Amino acid sequence: MSAAIEEFVRPVLIGRSSSHFTRVARIFAAEMRIDYSFRVVRDLMSSNPEDYGGNPALRIPVLQTSRGAWFGALNICRELWRRSSPRPRVIWPEDLDEPLLSNAQELVLQSMAAEVTLIMDKLAGIGDSSAHHAKMRKGLVNMMSWLEENARSALAVLPPQRDLSYLEVTLFCLVTHLEFREVLPTASYPELKKFCQQFSTRASIDETAYRFDSTP
Repeated sequence: MSAAIEEFVRPVLIGRSSSHFTRVARIFAAEMRIDYSFRVVRDLMSSNPEDYGGNPALRIPVLQTSRGAWFGALNICRELWRRSSPRPRVIWPEDLDEPLLSNAQELVLQSMAAEVTLIMDKLAGIGDSSAHHAKMRKGLVNMMSWLEENARSALAVLPPQRDLSYLEVTLFCLVTHLEFREVLPTASYPELKKFCQQFSTRASIDETAYRFDSTP
């Protein structure tokens, strides 16, 4: 397929409207003004890779394009950026060359992964008394406390000429998802909530609000 034809082929995003990793990709799509079709993964307990767009890790999101499938939010966001015109100034994780910024991005992603584990444990009927569950929850609380203390300083040193940063998008999706899925109250994180209020003024936020997809 020629590049000219490929440009007009609508990609398919596979995920869930209630997923924070999926929302990261959807926010980038809105910011990059990329049109796409959305396919919902109905059963998160499925062990069939085809239900996840061929992802052998059995995870979402996945972006299917004429060039192939892109697994994971960061891969997807990069591809959406490549498809955009003009390409906005995006600060990617590899651009964060200071410990504070780099650690903030790492802990945001670790917190998102920990939250997924806690949610899946609940779906699988694993109780709070599980040692692994308790450790994951404690680690999440520790990371959120660190982010509350350090996120403001980290965000302040992001390049001011940016249009968007992966750190901001993932941090917003994490904090708002904690309340949405009732994993962790956020009342004790005023700095993070203030950031979310400011970031939520972007049009892409209204377009990608969390919700539970209806069953077929």
